[in-house]
Amino acid sequence: MGKRLKEEERIKIVKEALAGVKVGVLARMYDIHPETIRGWIRDYRDSIAPEEIPIADEHLQELQRLQEVEQRYEKAVKALGEKELENEILRELLKKKNPSYLKNSK
Repeated sequence: MGKRLKEEERIKIVKEALAGVKVGVLARMYDIHPETIRGWIRDYRDSIAPEEIPIADEHLQELQRLQEVEQRYEKAVKALGEKELENEILRELLKKKNPSYLKNSK
């Protein structure tokens, strides 16, 4: 069974959709099926006053900020993985009895 959201959360998602954020984007953001969101829009559209709908620019800025954070996170995870690999290689070299780097130094 899917997750249940409170009415306040549903209305928040509907307001975002009415502000211009695409239903597909909202579905991925909140991990909800797009048809569920469309149903909520049909149900709550008339109960939301136009002044309650946020400006689309605010949402676009928030989505861009979120994308930047995700990109920085991915870059940090990649760098961390590379460092862990380097550490593992160095540990393996230290375990060897006759490492090749000592032969080259003579």
